Amino acid sequence: MSVKAKYQPVLDLGEKLAVKNGDVTEENGVLKIKGMTKTQYEKNLLWDKIKEIGGEHPSDIKANITVEDDSVYARHTVKSGESLSKIAKHYYGDPMKYKQIFEANTNILKNPDLIHPDQVLVIPNL
Repeated sequence: MSVKAKYQPVLDLGEKLAVKNGDVTEENGVLKIKGMTKTQYEKNLLWDKIKEIGGEHPSDIKANITVEDDSVYARHTVKSGESLSKIAKHYYGDPMKYKQIFEANTNILKNPDLIHPDQVLVIPNL
C-alpha cells in the first residue's frame, strides 16, 4: 500500500474542509502535505485524522498546515435543537464552557438560553 493510499482519509477530509493552497507529494516513502484551513478547529480535525491512521508520532507523513483565521477557534452555524452547552461540548469537550462562547458573541446574543438556527457563532480560542 502506498503511503498516499494509507492517508487517503486525511486527503478526503482536507477536500471536504476546502483546504486552500493544498499540495501533496510523496518522497522516499514519506507523504508531504501542506495547506491552509479556515480555523484552528479544522486544523485539529486534520491532525486527529493523521494520528488516527499513523499513530501519535507518524514518521511516514509530514504535514505543514497553517490557519487562515487564528483569531477564533471555529465558526459555528447553529442548527435546530442546539444549545450553547451542546456546542461547547462539541468543540471543547466541556458543556460548561458555554459561557465563553456566549461572551464571544454578545454582539448577536443577549441571553445564553436563546440561540436560533442559522446564527453564525464565534467559537473563541481558550
